[in-house]
Amino acid sequence: MTLPITNFTPREIIGELDRYIVGQRKAKRAVAVALRNRWRRQQVPEPMREEIAPKNIIMIGPTGVGKTEIARRLAKLSQAPFVKVEASKFTEVGYVGRDVESMVRDLVENAVRIVRAERIAAVDTRAKEHAEDRLIALLSGGGSKPSAPTVNFPPFLVSTDGQVRTPELSNPEHGNLRTKLRAGELDDTTVELDVADTSMPSMSIFGGAGAEEMENQIRDMISNIPGLKRPNKKRKVKVPEARRLLEAEEAQKLVDMEQVTHDAVVRAEQTGIVFIDEIDKVAGRQGHGGPDVSREGVQRDLLPIVEGSVVNTKYGPVKTDHVLFIAAGAFHMTKVSDLIPELQGRFPIRVELESLEASDFVRILTEPNNALTRQYQALMLAEGIELVFEPDSIAVIAEYAAEANRRAENIGARRLHTIMEALLEELSFAAAELSDRRVVIDAAQVKSVLEPILSDQDLAKYIL
Repeated sequence: MTLPITNFTPREIIGELDRYIVGQRKAKRAVAVALRNRWRRQQVPEPMREEIAPKNIIMIGPTGVGKTEIARRLAKLSQAPFVKVEASKFTEVGYVGRDVESMVRDLVENAVRIVRAERIAAVDTRAKEHAEDRLIALLSGGGSKPSAPTVNFPPFLVSTDGQVRTPELSNPEHGNLRTKLRAGELDDTTVELDVADTSMPSMSIFGGAGAEEMENQIRDMISNIPGLKRPNKKRKVKVPEARRLLEAEEAQKLVDMEQVTHDAVVRAEQTGIVFIDEIDKVAGRQGHGGPDVSREGVQRDLLPIVEGSVVNTKYGPVKTDHVLFIAAGAFHMTKVSDLIPELQGRFPIRVELESLEASDFVRILTEPNNALTRQYQALMLAEGIELVFEPDSIAVIAEYAAEANRRAENIGARRLHTIMEALLEELSFAAAELSDRRVVIDAAQVKSVLEPILSDQDLAKYIL
């Protein structure tokens, strides 16, 4: 099986990351090398390939400086299964909560979704052809006319090979219906479909580690019991909706799900990326009891997963030896050395991210493809309003964001979201009623809105 690993050079990877993330050169270099090593490992002969393990990374820096975004963009760039988890959500074995193995199960689920989407896209043309044939059979069987749009499912025969076959149409009638269908002349016609009822009774299992996996297994087991399978239900829908449902059903028939799950497990094992956020929250100091009782236990449960072990999932056993783990934390109250030594050793690469200042906020508001200013401009354009930010307004917004971070908690670039919402709240509320189709934001307007908020210490705590 050839894995879809991109062969970008580290410099090209950094260039792609620069399109969305400002600064943090050290962190970008570290993840770029890690991704390139994924490609290099695939070029190594098999005996040595199994010996080369990924070099896990731990990112240290305050919230809002780009730790999560770097990992997320890296996974998207590498077309790899990716899952983000929070270490604080896990508990030691024996306590109520999520067990650490659930991150691997989530990773495999993500891989299955990716591979299934790829396979469905590959058979899209054939699925559309089959769906069109079935839709024409539906339309012809009921003698549908514009005056009587409801169409009943025609008589059908089941062959020895299990294939459902509808009566053949005469060529002129077949061609006429197909022409009308493709021209959209039958879009207002209603047809009746047999749709599988995939709903399952709600159920929950409360317990410690493993309860989540047990619940999923019981659901799958119940769904496979022939006597408990719910019968198909009939739905009356318009032709466009019927086409969509039939295309999805036909695509699912053309996809070999057994092969999908096999390939997904391999991809999760060989190219998966797990981002463990808030790793500092489980870095409890020795001798602390009370709420911190399970922190060291979580770290010890993480050890075998990060080092390499086998986790049982609904798709079979999954090895984590070659999964890349990227951990991140602010480490305000703790430090990396507060983690147990064994876990520290599983993250050999450590990168410290820099705090963001006003100059960084200016770049964040202007340079990335997904800059906040561009997002708000796109939102206002939906109302038919051209929103323009003057250069001096960007500088003032950045200064206010930096000042708010200094006075309160430093939440990095996330402060820009609160600043922008406060600045554009009135415009967002009244946009649909404005007669002026062009709105210009300048420095004076920014100051008039934000200065009263920032000058009132109590108000600023709640708004900014």
